[in-house]
Amino acid sequence: MLALNLPTFEIKIKEMGTKKTIFDILRRKYVALTPEEWVRQHFVHFLIEQRGYPKALLANEVEISLNGTSKRCDTVLYNRDLTAQMIVEYKAPEIRITQKVFDQITRYNMVLHVDYLIVSNGIDHYCCNMDYGNNTYRFLEQIPHYKEL
Repeated sequence: MLALNLPTFEIKIKEMGTKKTIFDILRRKYVALTPEEWVRQHFVHFLIEQRGYPKALLANEVEISLNGTSKRCDTVLYNRDLTAQMIVEYKAPEIRITQKVFDQITRYNMVLHVDYLIVSNGIDHYCCNMDYGNNTYRFLEQIPHYKEL
């Protein structure tokens, strides 16, 4: 797998038949090792180990209903009252972060109404803070530490 613009961690990979899997610490199971999953696992570990996000408040593959169809948010951070606070959308490293990617996470946010949106392909990371009062958002220079949220 590609080297990412994220810190490394103790990666647990194992073969299941002819496919490689990686351990997901949030789902507590091995999942198919795809390029997007490689990014997800690195980013989740980054949030927990480098940015102080509580593991208990993060969830992967969160299902939502959008216009009558079932969609999955890659990672969601919850507040202590279990309302969603942040959505993280991952792409494989070779996928450029474009307006289409932001449109996707924005559609998910129509359901969850979070304070922060993050998009990452493991190389480039973008974080914006929503301002619903002024119907705007602002991009942040870096991924905020959990205490700064």
